[in-house]
Order: sequence, then C-alpha cells, then structure tokens
Amino acid sequence: MSCPYNRGVEKTENTKNPESPMKILIADSVDEGVVEILKANPSWTVVNLPKTKGKVEDEIRDADALLVRSATKVTAELLDAAKKLRVIGRAGVGVDNVDLDAATRKGVLVMNTPGGNAISVAEHTMTMLLAMAHPVTQADASMKAGKWEKKKFTGSELRNKTLGLIGLGTIGTEVARLAQAHKMRVVAFDPYVSKVLATEQNIRLVPLEELFKTSDFISLHSSLTPETRHLINAKNLALTKKGVRIVNCARGELVNEAALLAALESGHVAGAGLDVFEAEPPADPRLVKHPNVIATPHIAGSTEEAQKVVGTRIAEQLRDYLTSGAVKNAVNMPSISPEEFKKLGPYLQLGEKLGGFVAQLTEKPFTEVSISYDGGLADMNTHLVKNAVLKGVLGQILADQINLINAGNFAKARGIEVVEVRSARRAKYTNSLGVALRIDGETISVLGMIGPNDALRILGVNNIDIDAPLTGFLLLFRNQDVPGVIGRIGTLLGKHAINIANFALGRIQNSDEAIGIVNVDQNVPPEVLGELRAIQAIRQARVIEIR
Repeated sequence: MSCPYNRGVEKTENTKNPESPMKILIADSVDEGVVEILKANPSWTVVNLPKTKGKVEDEIRDADALLVRSATKVTAELLDAAKKLRVIGRAGVGVDNVDLDAATRKGVLVMNTPGGNAISVAEHTMTMLLAMAHPVTQADASMKAGKWEKKKFTGSELRNKTLGLIGLGTIGTEVARLAQAHKMRVVAFDPYVSKVLATEQNIRLVPLEELFKTSDFISLHSSLTPETRHLINAKNLALTKKGVRIVNCARGELVNEAALLAALESGHVAGAGLDVFEAEPPADPRLVKHPNVIATPHIAGSTEEAQKVVGTRIAEQLRDYLTSGAVKNAVNMPSISPEEFKKLGPYLQLGEKLGGFVAQLTEKPFTEVSISYDGGLADMNTHLVKNAVLKGVLGQILADQINLINAGNFAKARGIEVVEVRSARRAKYTNSLGVALRIDGETISVLGMIGPNDALRILGVNNIDIDAPLTGFLLLFRNQDVPGVIGRIGTLLGKHAINIANFALGRIQNSDEAIGIVNVDQNVPPEVLGELRAIQAIRQARVIEIR
C-alpha cells in the first residue's frame, strides 16, 4: 500500500561552479516566491515562460534546468532539443508528464516532491467524511431552492464510529490522526505495515474482511495493482454494514462504479465521497448525480498551500543540486554513460520483472529480499540491478513512485533486509539472476536469465527447473503428476477462448507433484481460475502479470 518516503540527500559530481552562468527554465505557473528562490543567484538567468509567453521548445535548447508542474509534457522529442539540460524538477509527486526513460538515457536527473500534498488530500478526505455524516451539501442545495426542510436533514456524529482505512501510508496515517481528533475508532488493512508502526499511531490492523464487516466509514488509500483493482465490488460491499459510507481520494480504478451505484440505489451504502473516477471526467454521470454522492473533480491535492509547498520544495532542490550537487527525491537513475546503460539495460528489465513475478506469488508480508548474481553478471556493478529487483517487488505493493533511485530507501523504510549473493560458477546457467523472498521462515524464489535477442526467461520457480518466457500473463499451477492434466487445462482454456502461447512443465523431485507455467495471450478471469482449481489433480493455480 502507500508509504511515501523522501530520499535522503546524496552528493553527485554533476555540478558546476555555483557562480557559473546557468539558465533555469520555468515552464508552468508557480508562486512568485518560487521564482525568487531561483533568482537569488545573480549569475543565473531565470526564464519564466508563463510571464514571457515564450515557447518551451525554443527556450529549452540552452537550459540547464527545467521546472514543470503537470501541464508541460516533457517528451523524448523535447529532451532531444535540450542540448545542456541536466535536471528536471517536477513540482508535485506524479511524473507521468515526463518521459523518464528518455531522461535517463540522456543522463538528465529528474526530481519530484513526494508528500507535498499529503495534508491537502487527508483534509479533503476528512471533509468528505464530515459532509456525509452531516448532510451539508444537500441542505445547502435545499436552501438555495427556497426550501426550509429542517426535519429532513438529520445528521450523525463521527464520534465512536469506526473508520476503516485501506492503505496506511502518509496520507492514510494523516487521515487517521484527523479522525481520532473526532473521537473515531480507526482500523486499517495494510499487509505491508508493521503492527508496531500501527500501534504507535493508535491504529488497529485487521484483516480486510473484518474491516469491511466492522467499519461505519471506509476510506481508500491503496495503490492500484491487479489485486486492488475493483477492490470495492459487489462481493465486498455485501460484507459491509448497512449504511456504510465510502470515500475514495486515491485511485478511481479501486472502485467498481457499477457495483457502488447499485449498492447506493438499494440503500445498503448510505453515501460515497468520490474525488477520483475510473474515467476522468466520468463517462457515466449516474454515479456522480446520485443524491447520496459527493463528487469533486480530482482536486483533493489542489490547495494553495500544497501548490506553494511543492513549488518551493522543487525550487530549493534544483538550487541545491545546481550549486552543491545534492540530490533529493530523485525519480530516475543518476547520470550514467550510454555504454553502461546499454550493458545493464537488459538486466534491469530482467531484475524488475523477476521481482514483480516473485512478489505476486504471495499475499503475505516478507522480511527479506535475497538477490543472487551468477556467472558474468556477478562481476558487474549490480547496484542498479538490485534496485531494479526492489522496484519490481515493491511496485506490486506500494502506491508510491518506486524507481531505480529510491527503491532501496523504500525497502529500508519498510524494514526489509536486502541480501546479495555472488557466484561466478554456482549456477548451471551463466549470467542468471535469482530473486527470493523470506516469508514466515519460508522462502519463495524465481530464477531467470537473458536469452537470445535479449529475451527474458524464467529458469526455475522455488528451486524447480522450468523454462518459460517472462512476459505477459502467466498461469502458474501446481498439480498431482498424473496423466491427463495438461489436456484438461488446454481444453478448459480453449473453451473460454484463451489462447496458449507457451506451455512449460517442471517436476518436483522425489514427489508426486509437478508445476506448470502457461503463457496466455490475455488474462485468465477469476471464474476460469475457479474451474481450473476444481480439476481434481490441480492443487494450486494463480495468474502472474508481467508488465
């Protein structure tokens, strides 16, 4: 789930004399105080495009630094035009408007300002809770219509009500603090937060099913993963109390909007506060127009204070980088040569995808990530490969921008130990990479390598040899090693028009069990998985998505 973490300051040699002339390009509107921070160095030229009305395509050619918010799109083409650019500062947390791969290849550092709008989002969430408990918006609309319906709008207190938080990162924790000030009981579901951390905040960690059953209000603060997509669905809504109220200021895709609308229309859900939607603006207006829904157009983080905070922070980060080489909140790798990037590139992909694969083998929290480098890979500088593995692992469970720079810091903040093992001759495959997670004293693992034409391949799962492409959707199953299993699986997938791209098998030594990996062209729906698990010889089946 969510746990934003500000990267500590590092030193880099990619700096000039602080008095040397530099050009700082501000592409989007920022507070005047932000501009003054950069203008404080008299040797710098600061070009504020919203004031000069110039074009970023023209001004970026000789710019040393670029400051953007969300409006300017920093594309590969724009970066190609930048001959001197060394750093991009994003005033905000999201960097969807910056081509990170292109920036990395060009050796341009990208920094953002995580956590700058956490207070604003938490306050917006709390506003939704209060407005649902006290029907302020409905009463206001009634008054503006010339009515006096005093008896119609009876509210309820937040005091002694239970708030269930799904995701307990910075924003979720701040919401808990605000809710506790209103004398609410707070429970949370986040399998990747320790009980010690939650207890320190007077929050009780509970299983997800218990949260649904016991909460009067439910607020979403989770990342979007295949497991959390449509987490609010008909099945889970049926577990909730009649009269539950739901807030989503996190990700629109966490909510099955049709299921929520049906629950609102039946009266089972008493209200919803929504700032984010599956499609923005929403394609179907019925949910937004429901009388028991409070809807806002994705503005939870849009406050004057938040915008000023993120603008000030990024200006200070740009200034510190350009004057002393300090790097804070980097979202891509440091400057490396094209030769190094080309050599490491395939292993970065392999590490990230193996990390994502092994993380999807469990729903339990893990305490250790072990990475093994074999053959020639063991002799390389594998720092970035390690962070690529951590990026793949943590990207499955955290809402934050996990990348090659900050992945190690996120692991440390979560108390996850990272172990690296090197051997030039241990593995039977040269240049192989292994990733293992330690969970409750047990270990789950995956081994992979780079094949011909840089194709990524799985070589083993849990120390069982099996050779399969590491791409797309993979149906992983464990079965009793008896005749007919492969045929039944193929027949079942064919019945549901699911095309098989590759079928690989591996046998467990000294056992009557085998495992298989089926590469399929599309996801396997839950109902089809259910049919697979119903086959007598199948003992386990799950889908792994490699993105």
